[in-house]
Amino acid sequence: MSTTAESLKTPTYGNWRRPRKAGLGSLGLVGTIGLFGGLVLVLISSMVSLNAALVVGLPFALLLAPLAIRTADGRNVYDMAAVRVGWLRRKSKGQHLYASGPLSARPGGRFRPPGLLSRVTMLEGRDPYDRPFGVLYHRNRHQYTIVLSCEPDGGSLVDPDQVDTWVALWGEWLSRLSHEPGLRGASVVVETAPDPGTRLATEVLGRISPDAPPAARAVMEEVVQTYPDASSEMNTFLTLTYSAPGGARRDHDTMLADLALRLPGVLGGLVAAGGGSADPLSAERIAEVVRVAYDPAVAAEMLDVRAQYGGTGLEWADAGPAAAVETVTHYQHDSGVSRSWLLTLAPRGTVRSGVLRSLLDPALGIRRKRVALVYRPIDPATSAKIVESDRRSAQFMANSTRGLVRARAASEMEAAEQTAAEEASGAGLVEFSMLVTLTVDSAAEVRDADVTVRNLLGATRIAMRPADRMQAAAFSCALPVGILPWEQTMVPHELKEAL
Repeated sequence: MSTTAESLKTPTYGNWRRPRKAGLGSLGLVGTIGLFGGLVLVLISSMVSLNAALVVGLPFALLLAPLAIRTADGRNVYDMAAVRVGWLRRKSKGQHLYASGPLSARPGGRFRPPGLLSRVTMLEGRDPYDRPFGVLYHRNRHQYTIVLSCEPDGGSLVDPDQVDTWVALWGEWLSRLSHEPGLRGASVVVETAPDPGTRLATEVLGRISPDAPPAARAVMEEVVQTYPDASSEMNTFLTLTYSAPGGARRDHDTMLADLALRLPGVLGGLVAAGGGSADPLSAERIAEVVRVAYDPAVAAEMLDVRAQYGGTGLEWADAGPAAAVETVTHYQHDSGVSRSWLLTLAPRGTVRSGVLRSLLDPALGIRRKRVALVYRPIDPATSAKIVESDRRSAQFMANSTRGLVRARAASEMEAAEQTAAEEASGAGLVEFSMLVTLTVDSAAEVRDADVTVRNLLGATRIAMRPADRMQAAAFSCALPVGILPWEQTMVPHELKEAL
């Protein structure tokens, strides 16, 4: 039986584009309006005198120059200054330090999660199958987050056609998010850690017969001791964050009933997209995930207690760390020290389905690793406007440039045309970003974590930068708790895009 080269060709994916900002050059919309407004005032002032024109024009130049200076990842001087000022302000107020528990000054003596999670409370409802599911209520935003646990199908020994089908169904599932009433955002968190061996020991040692031959017993005990050294634990979580439809505030019981009715449809789409077995997490399980993230040393004890008693009884009010310290380069919490990175540039061109495999695989010497993909669905009306705006901008750039720059502009125009055609046929538009958090045992190992991330990113063709001076916030955003980064900024998201 002969096969053609076409049938053996591996599918490729891509066509994601960074949203093109309206404005002149590196200036955004606000900077462009300020530039032309300043020029008009300077011209009017020049009719009076040259000194008046200088007095009016100099402040405008000083204000607009930082907007025109941008780094490789698109940040201007004001963005970088805001991060530094915010860090100095938090440090001067002592907000980079956290202590909880009976000996702290906080009332109640509980171990509540700190930072962005300090105003989050836990609710619990029942789905149509009478299964308990936890809901995180963000009081400051009046938003509700449900957390799902998935067991994705592996990609080994799977035909490329099946992988292509999974990718297509996953894209369709993401597209449907823009039609979910009240959905503010979603995230997929893949967490890897060395296998503590507790689960294997509980499963194997309890089944060994007392009459087993000594040789067989020795073999099984050796397997239990050595297997965890070469294996890892991998957990996949998916979060969906909702607000009340129409912006109205609802009581908790009404929202829990609404979310319970949506769960079957959401889970069905995940199974079809290769998500495998997907179930909602109970309030206790969500608290356990957060507790282990802050204190990785208790992971084995958590598994042991759950195996013996069927549950830990942990509550959300006790899921936080006893103490935490945020520095410029890392975030220290109980038995771990974490460092986070933010996505600055997605892979250019096309990629294959395994582009993130090296980043998702377990890493040697890392106590815990989380890779969080954050999605912001865009409603159909706004998607059409964005697509048409990008299409016009790409056509203008392709017709107004020459040489090699024109070749790149022509490629962008083809991508914009394809995006417009797909959106017109019913496809959705989703903004995405990625966060990576590595947890090690001590601050002395943070430098090794930097080297590990550089090695992991080598095969992915993506660019990331450390989340310096905001390590605590990045750590919280990478947890499966539904923290949406664009909802936490002091400057509104629309105004930030205009800058």
